[in-house]
Amino acid sequence: MTDTSGQNSNDHGNPHQPLVQEALKLLGINNFLFGIHDTAFPGIPEEDLGCGTPYSLGAERFFSFIRDLGFNGIQLGPQGITTPVNPSPYDGTQFSKNRQLLAPLPLTELNWKLLDQDHLTDLVSQRPTDSSRVHRTFAERAMQQITAEICRRYRRNRATNSPSHFTALQQAFATYRLRNADWLERDALFEVLQQSYGGKSWKRWGGTAVAQLDRQLFSPSPDNQDLSRKRISALLQHNSVTIEDYCFIQFLLAEQHQGLRTHCRRLRLKLFADCQIGMSERDAWFAQSFLLREYLLGAPPSRTNPEGQPWSYPVLDPHQYFRADCQGGREPGPALRFFRQRIDKLFSEFDGLRIDHPHGLISPWVYRADQEDSLCAVQNGARLFAAPDLADHPDLAGYAIARPDQLNRQRDRFADDWVTGLDPDQVRRYAFLFEEIMTAAQNKGCGAGDIACEILSTQPYPLKRVMESFGQGRFRVTQKADLDNRHDVYRSENAHPEDWLMLGNHDTAPIWKMAAEWLETGASRKQATYLAERLKIPERERSDWVNHLSNDVGALVQAKFADLFVGPARNVMVYFTDLFGLEEPFNRPGTTDESNWSLRVSPDYKNLYREKLPRDLILNIPRALALALRTKGEDFISHHRQLITGLESSKGP
Repeated sequence: MTDTSGQNSNDHGNPHQPLVQEALKLLGINNFLFGIHDTAFPGIPEEDLGCGTPYSLGAERFFSFIRDLGFNGIQLGPQGITTPVNPSPYDGTQFSKNRQLLAPLPLTELNWKLLDQDHLTDLVSQRPTDSSRVHRTFAERAMQQITAEICRRYRRNRATNSPSHFTALQQAFATYRLRNADWLERDALFEVLQQSYGGKSWKRWGGTAVAQLDRQLFSPSPDNQDLSRKRISALLQHNSVTIEDYCFIQFLLAEQHQGLRTHCRRLRLKLFADCQIGMSERDAWFAQSFLLREYLLGAPPSRTNPEGQPWSYPVLDPHQYFRADCQGGREPGPALRFFRQRIDKLFSEFDGLRIDHPHGLISPWVYRADQEDSLCAVQNGARLFAAPDLADHPDLAGYAIARPDQLNRQRDRFADDWVTGLDPDQVRRYAFLFEEIMTAAQNKGCGAGDIACEILSTQPYPLKRVMESFGQGRFRVTQKADLDNRHDVYRSENAHPEDWLMLGNHDTAPIWKMAAEWLETGASRKQATYLAERLKIPERERSDWVNHLSNDVGALVQAKFADLFVGPARNVMVYFTDLFGLEEPFNRPGTTDESNWSLRVSPDYKNLYREKLPRDLILNIPRALALALRTKGEDFISHHRQLITGLESSKGP
């Protein structure tokens, strides 16, 4: 990424941002994060190939705009390679980045000159006109052509004594490839093999002796270890060009990511990664030998998904965290080495981490992999570490941490209080993988506030204990709050300082859609009454205020937004669909639909922001902060009147 601004966002003479920063400080908000998945970024016409990327020139300008709005961090999504049949980034690769994120325009510049400008212009001219969507088929076809040209040019320049900047590029690529050889080689080999088997899942690569060997290339039986080594060597030799091309594209993505980090640091924006709990086919193919063979990871029945969700994600075998053949038993085994490698990579690339479904690390819900009805299987699964004596899951007894006397047999085994007590040593055992993350974070200079744990409707007792031991909070999605239950986990007043508040996320309907439904059903009055209490609206004004909110979507949304800042939580996250007033969700969980994961920010976002803000059709950050500040009492208001009136009159950046 090339910074074209030449200056810090704070030097633009924007009077809005300092007001927002001062208000956040007074309200005790440490993290004010903007959430967006990578493909949703806007592009500029000269570079847009139908798919967003955080590394583009359009994204560079968008980051500056987001900083000008007052956000101090950006939450990206998982960046791995997805499949044509499943575009969910949460099923993507854990190491390799998706080549779809490669920004082509910088590669046409003189210091790279890996791509012909006319070729890019020609491809852009063929792009579908709707820039509010990802056009997957076109984008994939275009990127195939672009990456092929990039790799051809690189090889040609290398072979013809290219200019000095290519020598430097070669050296940088060689260093990168050596430093990341482990995962690069295995991911590239998977790419080669999958292509040779017609793009099929590795489990369906055929019944020949060679295909059987390829399926377990990195997890061979003792009898096949020599054969596997020879096969790997032969594949590397015979496919050296394809493998080098794969590695070179990963190198370019890493270079562009480093450029993004530099830009964000200049803007004083923290960059958060998304550590998904899912494991791609590519990773599972490599990891077979240290996965649980009989079980898969899913989500049990819950308030969010009453039927449960059979995710089919592999699970690391806890018995292979350490080597069994090592004296003392504390030498890292293959499962732990794999996990550490992944976490270290994330912390080498980002400033913070969102941990997707930390239950899967601490108290995973697992179900039998051999049952035909996966939904029935997940509904009758068990917690991996809390099944010491279950008749239908005898194989899990060897993994148990909780004892039989610590289980509440009167409750469903997926209930939060299935486990009723743990001693400190048991908590440490439950925390093993999570502690690895926190140690890696500490080694990179990150604190507890740089980790965001996606804990939603369920928080099993072991998970709760681990979170408390590390000072970690949970997510509270306030659109889901049960206003008839004062103890509901999604109500903002029940938050703790370490929690993260948000109106919604990528899996929920945008707040604008919810507010419209509340008005239609009459639930808006209950919402308005609740918000009047939270925002401490004076009694003399309360009746008119509630009436107004009960009949005005925009006013109701702005008040709901202000509620996030009242406290006591110190962390607020805003998803892009909520910020920009969209009504379509980014993803509808449990559904397969072409529209899922395809929304993008409009390239005309600045004009849309200016047009929508006065009409309450977009989140008004300064007004929400002013509303929150007015809850602090008359003395506070009097002391900070200039700030509050400045926020209330602000028209944004």
